[in-house]
Amino acid sequence: MRILPPLTALAVAATLYVAVFERDRLMAGAAGDAPDPAAAAATAGPSDRPDADRPDLPVAMSVVAMPSQASDVDTAVIARGRTEAARQVEVRSETSGLVRSAPLRRGAFVTAGQVLCALDPGTRLVQQSEATARLAQARAQLRVAQVEADAAQRLGEGGFATETRRVSADAGVEAARAGIQAAEAAVAAAQAEIDRLTLTAPFDGLLETDTAELGSLLQPGSACATVIQLDPIKLVGFVPEAEVDRISVGAMAGARLISGREVVGRVTFLSRSADPTTRTFRVEVTVPNPDLAIRDGQTAEMLIAAEGVRAHLLPASSLTLDDTGRLGVRLADGPVARFAPVQVLRDTATGIWVSGLPDMVQVIVVGQDYVTDGSPITVTVQGAQP
Repeated sequence: MRILPPLTALAVAATLYVAVFERDRLMAGAAGDAPDPAAAAATAGPSDRPDADRPDLPVAMSVVAMPSQASDVDTAVIARGRTEAARQVEVRSETSGLVRSAPLRRGAFVTAGQVLCALDPGTRLVQQSEATARLAQARAQLRVAQVEADAAQRLGEGGFATETRRVSADAGVEAARAGIQAAEAAVAAAQAEIDRLTLTAPFDGLLETDTAELGSLLQPGSACATVIQLDPIKLVGFVPEAEVDRISVGAMAGARLISGREVVGRVTFLSRSADPTTRTFRVEVTVPNPDLAIRDGQTAEMLIAAEGVRAHLLPASSLTLDDTGRLGVRLADGPVARFAPVQVLRDTATGIWVSGLPDMVQVIVVGQDYVTDGSPITVTVQGAQP
């Protein structure tokens, strides 16, 4: 058995060990200098380290921090919703009758008072004529009763008529007046029934449906047509309860429709009652729509102006999470790191605006993911002169 090959292998292994694991000491000895304490500590065994008897002693982590000064930033509340017609009504019949007017087609523009459906009067005109005749007869009876009452009054004053006759004449006058009132009520009822035969548009707008077809029978409550008003138009959104106090009626608001069109208006309504299911509050923004290009029911993303807040512009990479999942940043608080939760306000091309921090802070931008609350750190200020 040859002994030379195993000895050669051991010599090669020892050489490689010294060259790789004892390189720092070897180089220091070759240079004639004392070994570097940091290198010696790094290469020394557990029993050779100065802090070998203090295993709980933390090691300071080197981090890079960026000083940041808060500034006033205009903010906006974001709400998603839809467009909605300013007014929408279904014109319905109050009486029964056959439609005798030609239908108007959906999409047509109508003005306030324009006839939408005209019903056949049937016997209503005859009833109105009879009521008018009864009114004329009642007025004539009143004149006769008044003449008789005046004659009885004069005869009574001359002693030629009894008190009973005068009372009877006065009663006849009152009865005639009551007859007139009843006749006038009948005439008014007949006229109202005639007026119900014509269904008109309540305001300027567009027909969302065709009007009732010629010859169709409308009963009380039957729909004649649906009219919507699109100028102005409303943008309806729902704001979470955490943001509702930042909005006020009259605030400026902008919106981008799903089509890409951008519009501007003002807040005209803010609900005082939350939706019981979503716990959100309804907000309405009124927007001019003179060309009627914005339709009812389009999806919209709204930005509602709110009061400015103090915020910091930080790199997006500086954001991190704590053990509970809160979003925040690590701050250099003297010789230790501290976690501070933040609220993201706006994302820009130069960074992210966040609130919730003191006016002047040092935010760790390099190494924040390797430290926790209370971890000792060695801070290098970004942009500081060496």
